[in-house]
Amino acid sequence: MAKGWWSGIWAPILLFSSSFTSVVICAREVVLLDTTKISRLEWTTYKGGSQDNTNNGWREGSYSAENGNPVRVYASCSVSSQGVDNWLRTPFIPRGEANSLHIEITFSMRRCVKHNDPGSLQQCKETFNLFYYEADSDIANEMMPMWDEISYQSIDKIAADHLYDDNSNLKINKEDREVPLNRGLGGVYFSFQDTGACVTLISIKIYYVMCPNVTLNFAFFMETPTGDSPQALEERKGVCVANAAEDALPTYLCRSDGTWFYAKGSCQCLPGYEGHNSLECIECRAGFYKWELGNHPCSSCPAHSFSTAPKSVECTCEEDFYRSDTDPKSMSCTQPPSAPQNVAVRQYTHNSITVTWRFPMYDGGRNDVMFRIDCQQCDSSVTFTPDKPTFNSTSVILSGLQSSTTYSIRIYSENGVTQASKKPAQYGEDTSTTLSSRPTIINVHVVSVGDSYVTITWEKATEFKDTIQDYQVKWYRRWKGEEKTNSSNVQNFTFRNLLRDTEYSFQVRGYSTVKGWGDFSQPLHVMTGYSDETKLDAPLPSIGIIIGSIVAVFLCMAIAAIMIYLLVKRNQNQCNETKGGECDTLHYSHGEATVPLFPPPGSYKTYVDPHTYEDPNQAVREFTREIDASHITIESVIGGGEFGDVCKGKLRKPAHPEMTVAIKTLKPGATDKNRLDFLTEASIMGQFDDPNVIFLEGVVTKSHPIMIVTEYMANGSLDTYLRNNDGKFTIIQLVGMMRGIAAGMRYLSEMGYVHRDLAARNILVNENLVCKVADFGLSREVDIDTTDGAYTTKGGKIPVRWTAPEAIAFRKFTTASDIWSYGVVMWEIISYGERPYWNWSNQDVIRAVEKGYRLPPPMDCPEAIHQLMLDCWQKDRGNRPKFVQIVKSLDKFIRAPELLRKIAKPRPEHLMDAGFSAPEVPQYTNVESWLISIKMEKYIDNFLQAGYRTMDQVATITPKDLEVTLQITLIGHQKKIMNSVQTLRVQMYGLQFPQMSDGFLV
Repeated sequence: MAKGWWSGIWAPILLFSSSFTSVVICAREVVLLDTTKISRLEWTTYKGGSQDNTNNGWREGSYSAENGNPVRVYASCSVSSQGVDNWLRTPFIPRGEANSLHIEITFSMRRCVKHNDPGSLQQCKETFNLFYYEADSDIANEMMPMWDEISYQSIDKIAADHLYDDNSNLKINKEDREVPLNRGLGGVYFSFQDTGACVTLISIKIYYVMCPNVTLNFAFFMETPTGDSPQALEERKGVCVANAAEDALPTYLCRSDGTWFYAKGSCQCLPGYEGHNSLECIECRAGFYKWELGNHPCSSCPAHSFSTAPKSVECTCEEDFYRSDTDPKSMSCTQPPSAPQNVAVRQYTHNSITVTWRFPMYDGGRNDVMFRIDCQQCDSSVTFTPDKPTFNSTSVILSGLQSSTTYSIRIYSENGVTQASKKPAQYGEDTSTTLSSRPTIINVHVVSVGDSYVTITWEKATEFKDTIQDYQVKWYRRWKGEEKTNSSNVQNFTFRNLLRDTEYSFQVRGYSTVKGWGDFSQPLHVMTGYSDETKLDAPLPSIGIIIGSIVAVFLCMAIAAIMIYLLVKRNQNQCNETKGGECDTLHYSHGEATVPLFPPPGSYKTYVDPHTYEDPNQAVREFTREIDASHITIESVIGGGEFGDVCKGKLRKPAHPEMTVAIKTLKPGATDKNRLDFLTEASIMGQFDDPNVIFLEGVVTKSHPIMIVTEYMANGSLDTYLRNNDGKFTIIQLVGMMRGIAAGMRYLSEMGYVHRDLAARNILVNENLVCKVADFGLSREVDIDTTDGAYTTKGGKIPVRWTAPEAIAFRKFTTASDIWSYGVVMWEIISYGERPYWNWSNQDVIRAVEKGYRLPPPMDCPEAIHQLMLDCWQKDRGNRPKFVQIVKSLDKFIRAPELLRKIAKPRPEHLMDAGFSAPEVPQYTNVESWLISIKMEKYIDNFLQAGYRTMDQVATITPKDLEVTLQITLIGHQKKIMNSVQTLRVQMYGLQFPQMSDGFLV
């Protein structure tokens, strides 16, 4: 019989032919083990369970494939034995550079019902188990590691997609699994466990994936092993190619499929080199140059310059041509200009000269010609207009000259290379003599003198009486002449803070609108210290200034009065048009909006469905903000979504502080529909602005990959966060989480919005424990024109455990169905992320809820909170509370924590009515097997010593028994055991569970 079995297993292999190649797209596989390339395997095997002759364990064989090459295979088919536990282990496989390994298994499996001797079957399965064991070196032997599921780490239970019925119709299966590796360990063993299947392992290939060598943006990225999970990104820093320098640190992210993703930074070709195909930097040819860092092509030498060698950074100017230090290297070499043309004095007075000229005939090939004036006879009192060292106007005025004096004036022309040429600048010259002067001020005399002041006055010369407007007064100590000058617009001046018994000199000149500044008067010498007859303490104000000021004040008052009158008149006309109303709105002309001064209470912004737009991109532009991709830095992958990766990164917007954000990227190769759905979700999020709804920072649509950027929630999804922090929060903190979610849903419902997928997994938590509603992939708008305010789905999956019964039955969703889901979220929060309805199937959940079953209160759940859950689970959706009422109730609990002290207890009533049958659960014959099945075997002694020896006794356990009698103090272990007890009660007692129903009928 054994020989026949062996032939029956291996003979069909002759019909199988396979090519063990892998299609690599931008990736490289490094194969560590391929059994098709090995002539003899001789792997370690272990035969556990039954030791009778029918259990042959794993056996190695060799048969020829269709191409004639021998293939070594392993098979196990001990279906005629009981308690089969056969193990097969690979040799030690050094990991190399791998962060994770792939194992590709090609196998065949016989269908149990088609066994050639059904009567001999003791057990028959159609799966086998795959494990691995990490070690630093080859330490394994026949006894170590132990042949059990605890010593090895489970990878998966492998099931066949295709089963064969007889040997003439062999069907081949291929499965690939990825295994993360711990850093620092040298390698790994893989093991296969057969527990009663008829299976043949045809080939085993173990490999890891590397992103290949690549050159991009003039940076070389060495091949890189992929990360230790499908979501991991391995960052590789690039090295600049030859003759290139780093512009910004080049980095590339290696994805788990062996493709490169999201290149940042680049290298730039050095001066004297140009970029070629973004791969290499090649030297400039003779006659060409490149002087700056960059990847653009070399340029031919500009006019009047040359280069004779390759790799030129700049070109050399020809003889008598120059380039200034500030000229760009791309500018032609130029020359200094010729002299200005037609330099001549055009106007002159007794104290000023105006000189004009024309631009030089030759500007040297530049457009920056400037002029400089030189006047040998001018002293420091002379002013020039323009008053600059160089200027580009073709005239200059010299003021403050001496009358009846000859001046020689030179005008130099210069440009940007005049100094570089080291040659004298060219100039034009003219000579002129100023006119003789006539006094503008006469009769300067003293009005009064004191110990420390002198007051003088003067008169205008008759011929300048109507043209003089301003005056300059010069004074100094006689014989010690440091001159000081004051200005005045009246014909007197008082000099104060003078020294006693000191002689001062005073001179005055006037400014004529016709002649300009006149000459100073002859000095008036005055000695301080004599008593005065007349005292003028300050300059007398001009009568014209006083009159002008008065007129200006009256004019401003008149304008203000007219404006007030017009505003009041217009307001009255508008109020009259409202037929005597109270005029409390702003009115606009036709085509403008009319906005109330005070919006009526209860008015809210209304959600707009992006699907109603003929052009969906218009919705994106209207409801989102475009972000420049250069402002975003991706740091790590934190998850995967429907459309691509979800990453953590930084957003740096100009004039804003850097902030941490979450970034959803659209996967490469996405269809137009994927892109539309991706951006539609952004259009939905962009309409929401509430502290308890995830906030959209913006989108990136003008570059690839397309991104959605939202605020970053440090603690991730609520369900995972609660499971990782089991028992660590106070009841007030948990109620605070509920309150935040209810507030966010209140906001959405007031906008006319139905979420449809409200669950703890779709709630995000930030570092301050603020909960925010997220994931609008299934959300839809409430159609307010319908009679029931419902939305009917067009297919798709429904999250049964969170969905109201009417939504499951009729595919109609309302805010009331969201409230049902919210009640389940409350249960998830109190139970620290427990799965609603445990391991029941969806059909069991639907049937139970329809019969009136409701989730029981989790351990230590306040009665008030569980009652609010039950209110949310009312069968009649009209009886469920509104979100605004839920928020008020939770606020009341937070303000009055004493309302939460009473703990809910299971009600002593029937679990189900007669029409409900309990979900199927495994049957347990003793306490030990039950505890082992839920991985709580460490408490076997606790149960036995406390007298719990039968499953009937286990079904009576209460939470208090766990802590007091059984001494189980870990909250997570208490919950796990009690959840299993609840399921046991339903299975064991069905309809009549005595004294402690854990579910509720409503």
